[in-house]
Amino acid sequence: MTDGPTPAMRQYYAVKARYPDAIIFFRMGDFYETFGDDAGVVARELEITLTARGRDRNGERMPLAGVPHHAADGYIARLVNKGYKVVICDQVEDPKTAKGIVKREVTRVITPGTLIDSSMLGSAGAHYLMAVAPDRADSFGLAFLDVSTGEFFVSSGSGERGYADIISEVVRYRPTEAIVPESPGGDLPARLEALGVTVSRYRDDAFDPGVAYKRLCSQFGTTTLDGYGCAQMTGAIAAAGAALLYAQETQQSPLPHISGLSTRVPSENMLLDAITLRNLEITAPIRGGNDANTLLSTLDITETPMGSRMMRSFLIAPLLRKDAIEARLDAVEWFFDRTIERQALRAALGDVADIERIAGRIAYGNAGPRDLVTLRDSLEAIPGIKALFDADAPPLIREALDMMADHASAADLIARAIVDDPPALARSGGMIRDGFNAKLDDLRHLATSGKDWIAEFQQQERERTGIRSLRVGYNRVFGYYIEVTRPNLHLVPPEYERRQTIANGERYTTPDLREKEAMIATAEDRLSALEAEVYADLIRTLAAEVPGLQATARAVGLLDVYSALAEVAARYGYTRPRIEESGRILIRDGRHPVVERNLQTPFVPNDTELDSGGTQIMIITGANMSGKSTYMRAVALCCIMAQMGSFVPARHATIGIVDRVFTRVGAFDDLASGQSTFMVEMLELANILNNVTPQSLVILDEIGRGTSTLDGSAIARAVVEFLHGKAVVGPRTLFATHFHDLVDLEGSLARVKNFHFAVKDTGTDVVFLRKIIPGATDRSYGVHVAHLAGVPKKVTDRARQLMKEASARQLPDGPRAPLYTQMLLIDPGEGVVEENPAIKELRALNPNEMTPIEALNTLCRLHRLANGEDEER
Repeated sequence: MTDGPTPAMRQYYAVKARYPDAIIFFRMGDFYETFGDDAGVVARELEITLTARGRDRNGERMPLAGVPHHAADGYIARLVNKGYKVVICDQVEDPKTAKGIVKREVTRVITPGTLIDSSMLGSAGAHYLMAVAPDRADSFGLAFLDVSTGEFFVSSGSGERGYADIISEVVRYRPTEAIVPESPGGDLPARLEALGVTVSRYRDDAFDPGVAYKRLCSQFGTTTLDGYGCAQMTGAIAAAGAALLYAQETQQSPLPHISGLSTRVPSENMLLDAITLRNLEITAPIRGGNDANTLLSTLDITETPMGSRMMRSFLIAPLLRKDAIEARLDAVEWFFDRTIERQALRAALGDVADIERIAGRIAYGNAGPRDLVTLRDSLEAIPGIKALFDADAPPLIREALDMMADHASAADLIARAIVDDPPALARSGGMIRDGFNAKLDDLRHLATSGKDWIAEFQQQERERTGIRSLRVGYNRVFGYYIEVTRPNLHLVPPEYERRQTIANGERYTTPDLREKEAMIATAEDRLSALEAEVYADLIRTLAAEVPGLQATARAVGLLDVYSALAEVAARYGYTRPRIEESGRILIRDGRHPVVERNLQTPFVPNDTELDSGGTQIMIITGANMSGKSTYMRAVALCCIMAQMGSFVPARHATIGIVDRVFTRVGAFDDLASGQSTFMVEMLELANILNNVTPQSLVILDEIGRGTSTLDGSAIARAVVEFLHGKAVVGPRTLFATHFHDLVDLEGSLARVKNFHFAVKDTGTDVVFLRKIIPGATDRSYGVHVAHLAGVPKKVTDRARQLMKEASARQLPDGPRAPLYTQMLLIDPGEGVVEENPAIKELRALNPNEMTPIEALNTLCRLHRLANGEDEER
C-alpha cells in the first residue's frame, strides 16, 4: 500500500483536474515544476532533463521537469508558440509567514491567442484570438481579439464551399488560436487546425447570444451595441462575447483596455480570399518560408510596430469607396511632395516604441519598469511630431494629429517615479527614483545606513579584538554573524555568543549585532513591500491614460503608414493612380512591385488596357517563362495597391474600382482531403465563376492543363465564353493559355482580344523580351525552357525530334490562312541577308519634298516592290 499524495501534490491534482488539457507550471520555491505527462512534454519540447521523484497516485515513479521561476517566461513562450496551453499556479502567500502548506492559486492561463507579455510576443504583428459561433442556417459569426493591444472586431462567414469565407478570414488575419463551442459541429475545427491554428473547445454557454450581448455592453459601459454596427449580427455577438470571456478568464483580469469593437462588413472592402492572398503573395510567400518576398514586405518600411500592423490591415482590406481611397492618396501625396517633412517624421518615429502594447500591459497590470521608461521616451517625442505639420495638411493627417492626446503629465509622472535604467521586472526592486516617495526614501536610507553600520562594526571589532581576519557575514539561516578562524579563537571576547561551528573556525553574534540585524531585515522587507506598493499605485494611476494612449498609438500608426507609402513611392518611382467608378483599368509601363526589387537587370514594363465594356478579356499566349504570370499578377497588385491608398509602380494608372480579385494560378493539390491537382483547380475555378461580378478582376493562368488536351481546351473555351456572357459588360479578365486554338475567340466574341509576349528567335536560341504586344502566338518554346532548367540534352534533343515528326503529320493539305501575328525577331545568323529593295528606296526618300500625288504614287510602287511584283506590270 502506497502513501497518499503530499498536501502540495493534492493542490496540484486539484488544479490539473480543472485544466486537464493544459500544462501546469506549479510553483515550488524557486522553480516551476511540471509532473507526470506534463513533465514528459516539457522535457521533450524544451530539451531539458526529465527526472523522477516520489510516487504518483498509481504508485509509479512521478516524472518531474522544472524550470527556474525567474526564467520561466522564455520557456512558456516556446511551449505556447508550439500550440500548448500553460497554466501558472503561483504561491500566493509568503512561505515565511504561512501556517502549514503554502497556499497556491492559478494566477494566469496562457494560450496561443491570449499572449500579452512582451517577452512572449515574437513580433510586432497583430496577435489574434479568433472565436467562431454558429449563426442562422449555414453561416457563422466571427470575432477577432488582440489581447495585447485591445483591438477587437467582428465579421461573418458562410459554411458553404468548404468554409471558404471563414478560411479566407483566417488567412487574412492569421489568428494563432480559435475557440469553438464544445458541442460537435462539422469539420471546421479540423480545417482550422490544418491551417496551423490552435483550436480550443470552449463551453457552450459562453456562446449564448443574449448573455454575450449583455457581457459586451457591460465591458464597454453601454446599454446597446447599435453604435458598433453589429446589434443584429447574432452570431458575431455570440463569438465576440465568448472571445471576451475567454480572454478575461485566461488573464484573470477584466481587461479594461478592451473598450469597444468594430464591425467589418465584406461589402465595404475589396474581397481577397485565401486563394488570392496565396497566389498573389500578398502577406506570405506561395511556397512558404520567410515573408521577405511579399507585397507586404515590399511596402512595409514603417518605423513603428503600430505602423507595421496598420500597413497590413490596409493591404488585406483595400477600400471600395472612391472618396475614401482618394482621401488616403491625398495623405500619401502630401508626404510624397514634402521630402523634408517626410524624412523628419520618419526620424522622429524611430524614437516611438509600441505604445499600443505597453498601454495593454498597463491596463492588465503587468507593465514592467522598462516598459514605462520606453513609454516616457515615446510620449516625449509626440510634441515634436505634431510640430512638423502645418495647417495645409489634408483631412486624414489632421484627423490623426487631433487623435493624439496630451500626455505631458503622464510622461512627467514616469520621469519623476522611475529611474533612468530600471530592472526589467518590478519584483527585482530598485526601480523607484529617490525623492518620489518620502517613506520609501526613509526606509532606503535606513537599509543603506544599516549596511554601512555593519561595515563600520566589522572594522571596530577588528581593532578592538586584534583579530585582523575577523569578518561579518550573512546567511538566510543565521542572519548576520561574526566569523573567527580557528587560530584566533583565543582572542575572542567573552561577550561574543557562539552560534555555529564551521570547518575552519566559529561564528558568533553580539546583542548590538542582533539588534541592528533586526532593524536592517525589517527595513529591507518593508522597503521591498513599499516599493512594490508604490509601483502598483503608479500603474493604477497610468491606467487612466490607457484610452488616450490607444488613440495616440493609432494616430502614430496612420502617420507612419502614409509616410512609409510616400517613401516607397519616392524611392522606386511609383505614381499616384487615378481612381474611377468605371470598368476601366489603364496602366502605362506597369511593373511588378516585388519582382522588380529582386532583379539584377531593369524590369521590362508593360501596358494594360482592360475595360468591362471594351477589351474585357485579354487572351494571353506566348512562350513559357516569357513573363505572362508576372504580368498578370502585376496588374492585380497595382489594383490592390491603388485601392489600399498607395501609389503604384507605373508611369500612369487609371483604376476602375475592383470589388474582388480572383486568381487561379499554379498547380497545387490537397492530398489530406484526397483532392488531386486538377480537382483543386476546378474547385478554385468554380468559386470564381459562382461569385464573379462585372466589377471583378479575374486572373486565370492555364485553365484546363490538368486534364487531357481535348477536355482542357473545351473547359478553357467554355470559361471564356461564360465570362464574356451575353451582357454588355463583364468582369475584367486576364486569361493566359497554351491552348492556342482559343485565339480564334477574338473573331467570335466582341470583347475578347489576343495578346502575346514577344520573343527573339535566332534559330538556335530564344530570348524572352518580356514585352506584351497585340496578336497571338502558336509556339510555347517548352523544350527550350526544359533545356534552361537542366533537363539532359539527350531528352531535349529527342523532344525536338518528336515535335518535328508531329508537325509533319499535322501539315494541312492545302494553303492555310495564318491565325497568328506573333512578332518573331529572327537573327540572320552568319549569312548575309540582302536588304529588301523597297526598304532601300524608302531610306532614300525625302517626304518633305514630295507632293501629295507623288507620295501616293510612290506608296503604290513601294507596295508592289515589297511584295516582289514586277514594276513594269
